[in-house]
Amino acid sequence: MARPKSSQHELKRDEILDVAAQCFADRSYPAASMNDIAAAGGTSKARLYHYYESKEAILFDLLDRYTQRLLAIIGQVEATAQRRNLDDRAALHELIRCFLEEYENSATRHVALLNDTKFLGEAQRELILDRQRDVVSAVTRFLRRAYPARLTAANQTALAMMLFGMINWTFTWLRPGGPLSYAAFADEVIAMLERGLAG
Repeated sequence: MARPKSSQHELKRDEILDVAAQCFADRSYPAASMNDIAAAGGTSKARLYHYYESKEAILFDLLDRYTQRLLAIIGQVEATAQRRNLDDRAALHELIRCFLEEYENSATRHVALLNDTKFLGEAQRELILDRQRDVVSAVTRFLRRAYPARLTAANQTALAMMLFGMINWTFTWLRPGGPLSYAAFADEVIAMLERGLAG
């Protein structure tokens, strides 16, 4: 019988994923090598292979965990909205705040999700894309509940993608510690949804 993996094993894998995500963001996934990841993590390539059999295995685990995290946030917000008896708009606002907080804390993982999914094998790529579709569907559901008179079958996908367009690329310009915080930007996104720029 195989020995169960220790909690230290999982902690080490998390550390490797953090280092790899930074390497992929800095160099690009195709340009980053196992040697680069090992060097950035202060370990040997042989030690890295003890945890992951390939660079693609690292990328898949990174995206697998991150997309599960995004879906978990949606579930947590739904539970919070029910527990606190939030109305539908307040629930959407909470989701936006939680997503942007996650993006701030996981910027390099988010970069990998947006840029590197295409480098996975077909089965793994489809699993990650299915999860992304689930995230979009959930956000569309939140929007439809929050603005039932505004969202129709014809425009709901476009409006959901408009919201993602506002928040998904923050890593390219919004820096932690800068003049606009992620929390303040979340409030700006919410104000834009509620009132537009003229409000």
